[in-house]
Amino acid sequence: MCLDGQLAAMLQCAPVNETEGNTKRGGAKERLSKRDVLVLVVAGLVCGLLSGLFGIGGGTVIVPALVLIGLSQRHAAATSLAAIVPTSISGVISYATEGNVNWIAALLLAAGVIAGSQLGSLLLSRLPEIALRWIWVVFLIFVIIQQIVFTPARDGHLVLHFWSGVFLVLLGVVVGSIAGVLGIGGGAIMMPALSFLFGASDLMARGTSLLVMFPGAISGTFANWKRGIVHLKSGLIIGVCAMITAPLGTHIAGWISPRAGSLLFAAWLTFLAIRGIWTAIKGMRQAAA
Repeated sequence: MCLDGQLAAMLQCAPVNETEGNTKRGGAKERLSKRDVLVLVVAGLVCGLLSGLFGIGGGTVIVPALVLIGLSQRHAAATSLAAIVPTSISGVISYATEGNVNWIAALLLAAGVIAGSQLGSLLLSRLPEIALRWIWVVFLIFVIIQQIVFTPARDGHLVLHFWSGVFLVLLGVVVGSIAGVLGIGGGAIMMPALSFLFGASDLMARGTSLLVMFPGAISGTFANWKRGIVHLKSGLIIGVCAMITAPLGTHIAGWISPRAGSLLFAAWLTFLAIRGIWTAIKGMRQAAA
């Protein structure tokens, strides 16, 4: 992790405290180099493809990219949520046109996610940077194991009744809390949970998951905005680029088998987990030096 002075030098601005980071009031990043913009554009295009393919917000791509251009883990997680807002819109439209969105389930989940995202935002602003890095790694390992062990059905159906509705709201609270801390949309939790716990097909789970991310990401972003830890310009660049490739991802998701989709997702997360472990260990050594 870069120290505040190093981070400020990288962004060509004066060092400031961690709460404000390298942001103006409202979270806009003061300066982006051509290299930074290129990294953000590529991250956005990849993020959109993976978002449509796996039904995720793309935080697993966005957060590392933002850290790469010099943001702290805290600012990267907060900015990632802002980028997920336009990303999820594009993906939802693509899935909805194929009838792969359960609107009632999404509404119940969203109610919980909005509440949980406020808690997640609070934790994000208070947890130590090194703790955020290790939480990120543990989360990735958990999802990798789940993707390898469980394969969703293509023809599954989500049946709603009173208790399933209650559990959907509770699931939303958990998802919102974790998403707020890690700067992800929560699709990596919702998508497998909807299939494994509620019987939804893989495509229905992905489409519904993307829809739920929209209000959750807006809620979390607003809370982070008030705390001054959102780099709005960076988030918008990623989000707009992601909207371009998200529809392609949804088409690919329909072409490949559910098992292939799970294994591809697990492979991608394994790469990120290895990188995350290395980054966390490096940060601990720098802190101890």
